This record gives sequence, structure tokens and C-alpha cells, in this order.
Amino acid sequence: MASTNRLLKALRRLGASNAELESEARQRVVEEAGANPISEVKDRQFARMRGSIAILSMKPRGGTPWLEAEFTDGSGTVTLIWMGRRSIPGIAAGQELIVSGRVSFVDGERRLYNPFYELVAA
Repeated sequence: MASTNRLLKALRRLGASNAELESEARQRVVEEAGANPISEVKDRQFARMRGSIAILSMKPRGGTPWLEAEFTDGSGTVTLIWMGRRSIPGIAAGQELIVSGRVSFVDGERRLYNPFYELVAA
């Protein structure tokens, strides 16, 4: 039975795209870190997540700068928003982070305002 499961897993990996394999690897890192997978985080839940910044942009709202980052862990995405910030040292596209805070669902998207964060060394 165990050998059949290993064979099925190996066959599935052979047919998987590079993006799927990368996503699986990222999800293993999340699990090992004891973090919440983004895809499982609910509205108003306090969560600790590990992943990386895919896109970083500055979007002013009402004259106030908002630094926004699309944060992904391979299972989903959450938008990190630092209100009143144009930049933060160490925060850049591709940077690996551990973030925590209360997640909100706005217009069907996950958002985390002014998250606590730790930079993860490469």
C-alpha cells in the first residue's frame, strides 16, 4: 500500500508544472514554520504567515501614501498594506517574510493592514 502511494505521488509530480512544484515546496516551508496557509485564513482571524512578496507598489489613498505588497505562500495571496509609508527598509519584491496580524476580507480579497513582520534571510 505504501509503495503504491509513493508511485502515485511520483507519477503526479512527473506531470506537474514547475509552478505547481514550486507551490508545493513553498507550502512545505509554511508547514515546517508552523505558519497558517493563506488559503485557510478566515475573515477577522489573527494569523501568522510565511511567504514572499510577489509585487510591491505605492498607492496613495486620499493624499496619504499606502505601501502595498502582494504576499504569497503557494496556497494563496494576501495584500499587505502599510498605511502612511512610501517604503520600508528590507521590504522588496522577492523578499521572504513572516507576517502576523488580523486578516480582513475586503471586496473578496484578503488584506492585512500594518502587519508585524520579520525578514527571513535567504
